[in-house]
Amino acid sequence: METIELLQQYILDGELAKAESLVLEIQASPDAETRYMAAELMSEYGFLQEADLLYGGLLELMPEEAQLKIDRARVLMELGEEDDALLLLTSVRPDEEEYVQALLVLADYYQMSGMAESALRKVEEAEAFLPDEPAILFAKAELLLDGGRYAEAARLYAEIRKSAEEIAGVRLTDRIAESYAAGAAYEEALPYYKESLEHARTPDSLFGFAYAAYQSGLYKDAVRALAELKDIDPDYFSAYALLAQALIMEGEDEAAYRTLSEGLSRDKYDKELYLASGKLALKTGRTEEAEAHLREAIALDPEYMEAIHALVSLFDQQERDAEIIEMVSGLRREGLDWSGLYPFAAYANEREEHFEDAYEFYRLAYHEFKEDPQFLEKFALFLLDEGKREEAIEVIQRLAVLVPDDPRWSSFLENDL
Repeated sequence: METIELLQQYILDGELAKAESLVLEIQASPDAETRYMAAELMSEYGFLQEADLLYGGLLELMPEEAQLKIDRARVLMELGEEDDALLLLTSVRPDEEEYVQALLVLADYYQMSGMAESALRKVEEAEAFLPDEPAILFAKAELLLDGGRYAEAARLYAEIRKSAEEIAGVRLTDRIAESYAAGAAYEEALPYYKESLEHARTPDSLFGFAYAAYQSGLYKDAVRALAELKDIDPDYFSAYALLAQALIMEGEDEAAYRTLSEGLSRDKYDKELYLASGKLALKTGRTEEAEAHLREAIALDPEYMEAIHALVSLFDQQERDAEIIEMVSGLRREGLDWSGLYPFAAYANEREEHFEDAYEFYRLAYHEFKEDPQFLEKFALFLLDEGKREEAIEVIQRLAVLVPDDPRWSSFLENDL
């Protein structure tokens, strides 16, 4: 024991040369228990090569010791030597007491490697050996949650919760709420979030409750929870956008705009806050501020399509046609062909009397916007002005179906035919 305490002290004091020398002494010692404790200690402090040396030496003495195989496999995985680790783990036999432990380590490996189904199979194999073991059921529920099987995960967490409130430092109530919310079952999640808040009003639990409340239409509850969250952690940046949305739903646009401004004062690199601020500024008549916010969002992400669309839409309302044409052309030169911008480019070119370019953009936009009566009307009138009557008839036929209450299009077709 004194040797292990001395080794730990060397590590804590940063005397690594002495620690390494002592490890070599321990490795040569006939005391297997001390060697094993030293291996555990070195692994715990991240000295993986030294831990592997010690575990490897012990395995030479006791090649059939299952626990040593598992311990060394864990270290080898961290060292990136997965093949050797897997050989050790798969050599643990089903009739050995440590077999379930080996299955769970394999499951962890498969999960970290993105092999979710293989991980789940290993956990289910472990469950067959110990069907009522909460730790195994918890591991299974975690995999179900990660795999998007939210309802199954929630049910399993609830089953485990009958015998344990917490596993591996995780409260089961929190996981049930998270599972329901992840599966968009927000109303089912709410009582579990409320229970979590009774235990501890943490920023994450407040945000989870607020989001579920917002999605359930309980906007006042969401506002109260988010206001409390901001008091606890003013740098919880996700709270600002959600709080603003909830305030908007309550008809409090000015308070929402102030909230977004407050969020931007704390995080000047959040493109989503700039976009939300831009859209709300437009709604409240702050066109200059809207443009500034949208430009900031695009400066942070030049391919931020939603912000670009909002800015081009603003230019279209103001008939700033040259800027629309330059922005869309610039994006196309960079290989970014976004059909959502083509109607604006068509209208701008038409107003500027660049009729060939307008026709090109109308045609490019037609496939995606052929269910949009407003676009189709402008396109039909443009085609008629340009003498492209046959193409106009095709567009007008679609209009007659989409807006049968508008007599212009059926009348035109009757008279034309």
